[in-house]
Amino acid sequence: MNNKAVILGCNYYIGLSTIRCLGEHGIHTVAVDYSEKQAYGALSKYTSERLISPHYKDETSAFIAFLKDYAKKQSAKPVLIPCHDSYVEVIDEYLDELRELYLIPQTEQGLYTKAMNKEVLHRMAQEHGVNVPETVRVGEEDFAQKIDAMIKFPCVVKPTDSPSFVAKFRRKLFKVHNHAELNEALEKAKKAGLEVIVQRIIPGFDDHMYTFDAYLNQDSKVTHWLTCQKFRQYPINFGASVYTGQRHVPELFEIGAPFLEAIGWKGFAEIEFKKDAETGQYYLIEINVRITNLNNLLYEVGLNFPYITYRELTGSPVEPKAITKNTGRVFWYFYEDMLAVRDYIKTKQLTPGQVFRSLFKPKANAIWRWSDPKPGLAYASIIGGKVMSKLIRK
Repeated sequence: MNNKAVILGCNYYIGLSTIRCLGEHGIHTVAVDYSEKQAYGALSKYTSERLISPHYKDETSAFIAFLKDYAKKQSAKPVLIPCHDSYVEVIDEYLDELRELYLIPQTEQGLYTKAMNKEVLHRMAQEHGVNVPETVRVGEEDFAQKIDAMIKFPCVVKPTDSPSFVAKFRRKLFKVHNHAELNEALEKAKKAGLEVIVQRIIPGFDDHMYTFDAYLNQDSKVTHWLTCQKFRQYPINFGASVYTGQRHVPELFEIGAPFLEAIGWKGFAEIEFKKDAETGQYYLIEINVRITNLNNLLYEVGLNFPYITYRELTGSPVEPKAITKNTGRVFWYFYEDMLAVRDYIKTKQLTPGQVFRSLFKPKANAIWRWSDPKPGLAYASIIGGKVMSKLIRK
């Protein structure tokens, strides 16, 4: 096929797994990042071409011009695959322009952004009868009373725009235990110019977190899907997957598929749910609108979402498929899982024995692959440098 695959963001393992998923099928992969520094994903043997672009946020106009100039030189429209939320935001802003030159699943400008905005997403979910955690908006009438009556402490202060919040605070949210901590968190967000909401914490340990991973075709119909269960995340309790297993939960399809189809979604999406430990109900937490952390697990159990995307957009869709058997395989991000294990044990949420027994599952590693070792070795060097810097500072 003449259509190249342009992968945005190669300084993280999501970009790496996307390059591998496409490259092993002989697809010409173009690894794009704004810096060579720490872009270990581009070192994969499956990388066909490597480009350094202007920064997507600091030089947005130049970045868009860079993408357009590159596409104009190609014999066929490339498939554009962002591997970070910040790239998705920029693509959504310039979607109509970029679609003239690239193959992109989503056709409705603004839908990516709506799904990434926690407040808008929760409103959309409620309109379609999907459970979401109880929420109070800053500035609402009787704000403090609603916190006490409906939300209760501890609760979470969450951003409506996650990428900006994470870039500023290096965390996904603030957990607060009283009004003083709540006011302090709201003040921090206000000073940073970031909009936040306050939500009830759905009861249940981290293994009550689940995902519904799906691909929807250009008719907004789910063609490929599976579900997973988180076991550990980092930062603990409110972080990203570091140890997550494939597990078939048909109820998540029954909730997630109609919702995504109803809002006109196209392409890949991952809905994160939490199961209430007291009621057994599933609550929609967020949607990841681009290829996710779990991509290598999804690939190893039988669904290659980057390739499914590429094939449909280039006119030769693959057969529909769902993973409905439990494989027992887990995604493992070794480095951050070790940090998570330390914190779970320190807070007595897990025992060393529980952690040890969990490790004997077949793995889908985030980074390491014996047949493609360069990215893993480069990543080990990066982590080694960080550890040495910490030791020297001490």
